[in-house]
Amino acid sequence: MTAPRPSVAPTIAEILRLSPVIPVLTFEDPDTAVEASRALVRGGLRVLEVTLRTPAALAALARIARDVPDAVVGAGTVLRPAQYAEAEAAGAMFCVSPGFTPALLDAAARSEVPFLPGASSAAESMTLLDAGYAAQKFFPAEPAGGTAMLKALAAPLPAITFCPTGGIDLAKARGYLDLPNVACVGGSWLTPADAMASADWDRIERLAREAASLRA
Repeated sequence: MTAPRPSVAPTIAEILRLSPVIPVLTFEDPDTAVEASRALVRGGLRVLEVTLRTPAALAALARIARDVPDAVVGAGTVLRPAQYAEAEAAGAMFCVSPGFTPALLDAAARSEVPFLPGASSAAESMTLLDAGYAAQKFFPAEPAGGTAMLKALAAPLPAITFCPTGGIDLAKARGYLDLPNVACVGGSWLTPADAMASADWDRIERLAREAASLRA
């Protein structure tokens, strides 16, 4: 089922400015995905990244797009052109990859769904900038040098805005968000496994509210 799309789709730069934190979500069940997403949105985090790591991922994404109208839901861990097309058909408003390939960049160029490709070095960031991507995912953020690396990249590559993801928690997020070349951060701490298993949506909402307050 193809979810309805907005008449004017936001750009990836606009999406990254909607929330200080983008929850990186891995779902095993579409019903649970909807309830968790509603809790995150109630807590102030509208932009949600559903990773394509489980058999239920596309169905979960489609359900969120349909049943959580205030969410800006996208697909993460998009590795192949076929996944890009599947995510678009499911209603994804953006796609995210941990890196990039020529084939994936071609798929993104053919799609109306904006793309956030990943980079972890100056060379990769320069390649993406040359391809027209001034907004990039910095992944894996902590292993790739963290805030020190992003500070080093800011001077020679001032046109690039990053969404760091990988190894970031609430405490570390503050340091990243203080950087002028960081629009937001991605993190998986918003949906703890025990909270998901016990359907503790109130706890997930509280975690989201705490994260949303990082940029009040």
